[in-house]
Amino acid sequence: MIAALASIDWAEWANLGLRWLHLTTGIAWIGSSFYFVWLDNHLTAPAQGSASGELWSVHGGGFYHNQKYQVAPPSLPNDLHWFKWEAYWTWISGFSLLVLVYYLGANSYLIDPAKAALSQPAAIGIGLAALTGGWLVYDALCRSPLGASPRWFGVVWYALLVATAFALSQVFTARGTYLHIGAMIGTVMVGNVFFVIIPNQRKVVEALRQGREPDPALGKAGKARSVHNNYMTLPVLFIMISHHYPMTYGAAHPWLVLALIGAAGVSIRHVFNLRHKHRPGGAFIALAASLIALCIATIAMEKQSGAAVGPKPTTYADVQPLFAKHCSGCHAVHPTNPAFSEPPLGVLLDSYAHAKAVAPRIQKVAVEAEIMPLGNTTGMTRAERDMLGRWIAQGTPP
Repeated sequence: MIAALASIDWAEWANLGLRWLHLTTGIAWIGSSFYFVWLDNHLTAPAQGSASGELWSVHGGGFYHNQKYQVAPPSLPNDLHWFKWEAYWTWISGFSLLVLVYYLGANSYLIDPAKAALSQPAAIGIGLAALTGGWLVYDALCRSPLGASPRWFGVVWYALLVATAFALSQVFTARGTYLHIGAMIGTVMVGNVFFVIIPNQRKVVEALRQGREPDPALGKAGKARSVHNNYMTLPVLFIMISHHYPMTYGAAHPWLVLALIGAAGVSIRHVFNLRHKHRPGGAFIALAASLIALCIATIAMEKQSGAAVGPKPTTYADVQPLFAKHCSGCHAVHPTNPAFSEPPLGVLLDSYAHAKAVAPRIQKVAVEAEIMPLGNTTGMTRAERDMLGRWIAQGTPP
């Protein structure tokens, strides 16, 4: 029994459990966010009563009658439902994953020696500073006069996110950059719930219990933050799945691809919000903007790395020293890397036949995505990756 427990890869199970929790709570949070924004956009003037808007809907065989009070109802109901733990647990599970994968495994997944010779504490410090600084800057912008202009606020916040993505891409791996931008946005979103939306709602409830008129500014501020969260949702969802698609973070300028796809996500969300408000003209413009952004992102994904076929063929004799230097330590019958007792995934790169057999995989993970060598511990340069790309593009000449 003890031997069986000792043989379990607990880190992988923790990874799986946290991902499952993150996905589950994320679905719950995003689902409620999408629903309440949809509900708010479909409210109509009530036929009677003091509510500011109402909506009739049908679902699951029953009819529902929703009413909204802009500030607060005349009296507080006995049973009041709150929406907060979905947000809190989404962030807790996401941050735990960030620590487990990217901070404890910083040398493999976060630090790229070819970009910056960072120590593990330094890399973690930069990552945490991005998360903390992102919230502080965002919150300050919301409380500044800029917060009163949603359009210009969105432009400035988007520009700051793009600038941060560019800065992080200079010191982190592309995947590490993507995940930190996602974590930064997620931290802002949960910060809105924890520091503004829920506290403001508590103040309104307390005012009602004391028989005072609630401050309308509390609900207005909470509504603004909720709308911000709604627009940031699709870019975060893209980042959550991006590590499965190396053509995004493996582009020549991954920060630019992230910026363009993020803009497309915001535009797509805007399409739905405008359609809910029965404004098809504006929705068409937003849809067109999202398509343009996606098209430009697709072009940006085409890596201009110099891997095109040149006048002189690149042969295995040219790239064999690269395999010996950067690959054979792990991918050999008897690896010299103490971390492996056998070649990872059974991949061998110690001969021409072995390298040729997995050339497409080499192209994907070493040339395009730059995730191999793992953590780039051997310091593989862009020029060396380009040489491998030329060899593969030319048909892997012997």
